[in-house]
Amino acid sequence: QVQLVESGGGLVQPGGSLRLSCAASGNITRFYAMGWYRQAPGKQRELVATISSGDSAGYADSMKGRFTISRDNAKNTMFLQMNSLKPEDTAVYYCNAVQWMGASRRSYWGQGTQVTVSS
Repeated sequence: QVQLVESGGGLVQPGGSLRLSCAASGNITRFYAMGWYRQAPGKQRELVATISSGDSAGYADSMKGRFTISRDNAKNTMFLQMNSLKPEDTAVYYCNAVQWMGASRRSYWGQGTQVTVSS
């Protein structure tokens, strides 16, 4: 069973930075892709950023230029560096990993970490 554990959330002032981590149980190179999603109160979960097994990254438009996704295969950990944070970035941030096993696609989620941007 795959386990994903997020950390690094917290309270930060507007314009500040946070670095989220997602530690996976086992080798993350087995995942087709990993990503970060977020869900604000009363809103649907939305994509933040994704990174492929080949380190190709993609971002939602509102995060481009402010957020950077990366992964450290040796540490089985994925990161999200968030800069120039805005109050609208306040949400629970979730780590996701996608694995293909034959023709079966499996998606795994962490428990989430709260990010609050407020003065």
